[in-house]
Amino acid sequence: MEANLATTNLLLGIMAAVSVLEALLLIGIGVAAFLVYGKVTTLIGDLEARHVAPAMMRVNAILDDAKSVSARVKEETDRLDHAIRTTMGRVDDTADRVRSNVRAKTSWIIGAIRGLRVVVESALHTDSHPRSNERVM
Repeated sequence: MEANLATTNLLLGIMAAVSVLEALLLIGIGVAAFLVYGKVTTLIGDLEARHVAPAMMRVNAILDDAKSVSARVKEETDRLDHAIRTTMGRVDDTADRVRSNVRAKTSWIIGAIRGLRVVVESALHTDSHPRSNERVM
């Protein structure tokens, strides 16, 4: 039985030593991970300072230019729209004036033509009525 206990104690000692080695290994991995994390954080900060920040400044400058250009285009579009609307109003007013002037100047001609037509129609109807009356009698 003592042989069995010695073997058990030996195995327990080996397992305890392995557990201590595993704990030390885990602690070492944790420390190494912390150091790698620090280096990666420093590297990312460095990368951002050297590459990302200048690129963002250029992108922001481009966006500011695009904003100013779009604002200018909007202003010009509004100005052009106002000019077109004003011009269309003027054209409509001019067309109304021309129409009324043409009507005023041609109304006497149209009146004269209508009067002449009435005279001609009445002359034609006057000649045809007596003849039809003469035949009936």
